[in-house]
Amino acid sequence: MRATVIHAPHDIRVEEVPDPAVRQPTDAVVRVVLACICGSDLWAYRGESARQPGQRIGHEFLGVVEETGSEVSGLKPGDLVVSPFVWSDGTCAYCAEGLTTSCAAGGFWGQVGSDGGQGEAVRVPFADATLVRLPAEALSDDRLLAGLLTLSDVLGTGHHAAVGAGVRPGATVAVVGDGAVGLCGVLAARRLGAERIIALGRHGARTAVARTFGATDVVAERGEAAVTAVRELTGGHGAHAVIEAVGTEQSMRTAVAITRDGGAVGYVGVPHGSGTGLDLSDMFDRNVSLRGGVAPVRTYIPELLPDVLDGTVDPSPVFDLTVGLDDVPGGYKAMDERVALKVLVKA
Repeated sequence: MRATVIHAPHDIRVEEVPDPAVRQPTDAVVRVVLACICGSDLWAYRGESARQPGQRIGHEFLGVVEETGSEVSGLKPGDLVVSPFVWSDGTCAYCAEGLTTSCAAGGFWGQVGSDGGQGEAVRVPFADATLVRLPAEALSDDRLLAGLLTLSDVLGTGHHAAVGAGVRPGATVAVVGDGAVGLCGVLAARRLGAERIIALGRHGARTAVARTFGATDVVAERGEAAVTAVRELTGGHGAHAVIEAVGTEQSMRTAVAITRDGGAVGYVGVPHGSGTGLDLSDMFDRNVSLRGGVAPVRTYIPELLPDVLDGTVDPSPVFDLTVGLDDVPGGYKAMDERVALKVLVKA
């Protein structure tokens, strides 16, 4: 089959690789229908996170089950399914607590020795626990199918940040970051009942999507100017809940600075470039909490899926460029150059 591999920074290729096959009785093989490129994939593309030459890449996909192992009981060939970006066994203590990303038997798509989502097919370990079945009729609705794909990562990650930040009905929420995760954080905040949502971003096309998703205000400034702007919008107090969806030291500093005393930051931006750290005394003095991390999206899919299916939540506008599998390298270039927000891949 064909799959996307990374050989070196800025060297993404689509190559022939061995077809996936059932190796364990709990495996399934899924033929990929849709995949996408994640902002976190760009750190490998830019050489800021290490990859072995020829390693697979891509961790968001949905598709159709082609084959199942002898112990898979909840799925059958022909089922349309979505996969979270981490597989998990569903039986360990962490899985029972909903923290599927800490499953000792789990793993990430694209790690050494595993298939990546940006390919024609994927071998899925622990298929019953990992995959979530979708209505077959979604295959005929391109917009719905794109929205369902966000359940594999960005919608659940935005929701995780909103939960970590303590978003509640009537709250004022600020979202740091106008990438796909930040925009899904806006959507999640609206879904959880936030009264006011302040989106921090400088790119007009992205902030337009933020407003569509429920943002009531947009702050284009950065750094201290952004802090001043948010405080002015909130009567000097800051936001009850702040979603941090970038991962840099500056973005985290901004997030903490715009949080209201007694509020919380939900952080899901993949950390990179953090050198000197945060001033914990400021957080201590103002009773600012910090919660977040790798989103256990498998736990959130059953909660979010009905709202995507009935149109209450439509995250599909985060995709603004569609490519075929052979054009994935160009998709990376477009996202790296900020020509595209998030690239949809039709396998």
